[in-house]
Amino acid sequence: MAGAAGAEEAPDNITAARDENGRYYTADDVPTFKVTEDGTVDWLTYSGFRRYHSECHVCHGPEGEGSSYAPALKTSAINMDYYDFVDVVTNGRKKVSAAENSVMPAFGENVNVMCYLDDIYVYLKARGADALPRGRPAKKEAKSDAIKDAEKACLGHE
Repeated sequence: MAGAAGAEEAPDNITAARDENGRYYTADDVPTFKVTEDGTVDWLTYSGFRRYHSECHVCHGPEGEGSSYAPALKTSAINMDYYDFVDVVTNGRKKVSAAENSVMPAFGENVNVMCYLDDIYVYLKARGADALPRGRPAKKEAKSDAIKDAEKACLGHE
């Protein structure tokens, strides 16, 4: 292929390279999911399903599929850089032109989103990678003590 010889291959932003107390990360230290052959999901993916459906699905549709009002987020979690995803959720984004008018509100002060942002992200990534079917995950890993402690600290319940 012409021009491909010097092209750098995009990093794998899906495959879990390491586990840190129930949190899974790619080789580039980006949060990701783990779904076993029997359908058991990691805790963050399960939590992300719950958090997405309490905060995001009203605009972005069930299971990250999108709606007539807002785009599908399951593809964003695969195609968008993780840090750009965090920035858009935290600070919002406004695109207004003759062709489009979309506004994503800032959720940076909403603890129900920010304390679970990685959960939402890995859930959407699992959906975008077709590793997780629609609906509530039937099986989940146990919530680790480290995840419990981080949640309490973020919510101010220490």
